[in-house]
Amino acid sequence: MNRIFVDADACPVKDEVYRVADRYQWQVVVVANMWLRVPDHPRVSRVIVAEGPDAADDWIVEHAAEGDVVVTADVPLADRCVKTGARVLGPAGKAFTPSSIGSDLAMRNLMTSLRETGEIRGGGRPFSKDDRSRFLVALDNAVQAIRRTGR
Repeated sequence: MNRIFVDADACPVKDEVYRVADRYQWQVVVVANMWLRVPDHPRVSRVIVAEGPDAADDWIVEHAAEGDVVVTADVPLADRCVKTGARVLGPAGKAFTPSSIGSDLAMRNLMTSLRETGEIRGGGRPFSKDDRSRFLVALDNAVQAIRRTGR
């Protein structure tokens, strides 16, 4: 059975994931290093990993495979999951693909460096309704593509 893995810490689109997964009868695995409320549904499960900077990431990478979707804003995790063959989406609907992940990592590293040196301050723009809508479309498209191709 196909699964959607959610890197749940600070993920703003969990409800959207539940809706799409329910429509297609996919399993959802919510992964975090603390207890989070998830719907009481037989296809939704919660995995609580040990404390640690990459414990949730490591668990997701160990379990995600071709035919699964991973939802994360963490670009290094996206890179690792793309290498497993999973489809990876950011919460604003951005697809991380084998052809884009190199430049996504480079941009992430550049922005981290600029923040560390004080060249830029603050984070990105606030999450919007348009981001949520783009995510829904991207997730639906990813699930349909997997259903058509099996991967």
